[in-house]
Amino acid sequence: MRTVRRVLWISLLLCLGGCGTAWGFSEPVKADIFDPGQLKPIDSTLKVKVGENAPDFSLPSVTGETVTLRQFRGRKNVVISFVPAAWTPVCSDQWPGYNIVQSLFEDNEAILLGITVDNIPTLYAWTRQMGDLWFPVLSDFWPHGKVADRYGVLRSDGVSERALFVIDKAGILRAIHVADINVRPDLEWCVIELEKLAP
Repeated sequence: MRTVRRVLWISLLLCLGGCGTAWGFSEPVKADIFDPGQLKPIDSTLKVKVGENAPDFSLPSVTGETVTLRQFRGRKNVVISFVPAAWTPVCSDQWPGYNIVQSLFEDNEAILLGITVDNIPTLYAWTRQMGDLWFPVLSDFWPHGKVADRYGVLRSDGVSERALFVIDKAGILRAIHVADINVRPDLEWCVIELEKLAP
């Protein structure tokens, strides 16, 4: 019951704070957000399944570090958030929204890894405009979309799906959600799946 109330409260905050707009962006920055219009909701075929080992990867982050999935093995549950592209409306709402719920990840011994196929300079500029994000933002730019492709979420136009993967401390995929690319995923899904991992 406590979790349900918490999710409802957080969902309300997310809607009040940013539904359909870029979180906290000034008007000039909002003018720089590219709206691709309505896209095909899903345009890929998963290559992984719940219960399998999550494919490992090493990717550069906007902070200059290289982040690998295996570095969290035995220490943290991991949620991977693939988003299609920087400087687009839904992506610019989705990731800043996770700042409001950082404690939900911490309470469930989880780290969020944000991945796009954009290059580091683009991600650096975009994330600076969004404000501080508490989680690593990683570039799957080169070889282009290699990690997205390994997971089966690389779309035919070269961007990734809007997808979430929950991986436990043993490196096993425990939940997968490929969302309509046009819609920000429901936060409640993340909360429920993370709490299933509680010992």
